[in-house]
Amino acid sequence: MITRIVQLPIDPGSNEGEAFIRLFDKYKAEIASAEGCLGVKMLRGDKHFFTYSRWESEGHLNTYRHSKVFEEVWPQTKALFSGKPKAWTCEELLDQQP
Repeated sequence: MITRIVQLPIDPGSNEGEAFIRLFDKYKAEIASAEGCLGVKMLRGDKHFFTYSRWESEGHLNTYRHSKVFEEVWPQTKALFSGKPKAWTCEELLDQQP
């Protein structure tokens, strides 16, 4: 199982931030229903948004990254950026959930 964390250079207090919230809300169910996706969340920091998603495997994440949904969402998201995004793909070593 992996977790994907993406730091998005979008100011939450800006018009772009409001647009990102609407965009995420529009697509979150489709993203979450991608094969192998175990859940997706949006997090807000002081100066950035983050997406946090869990996947059965990196192969499932890569399949999503080549999907029609990703091809729709990513260009719209990138248009809101004020800089470069950062991303981490982390292997889950211990599952802390009951």
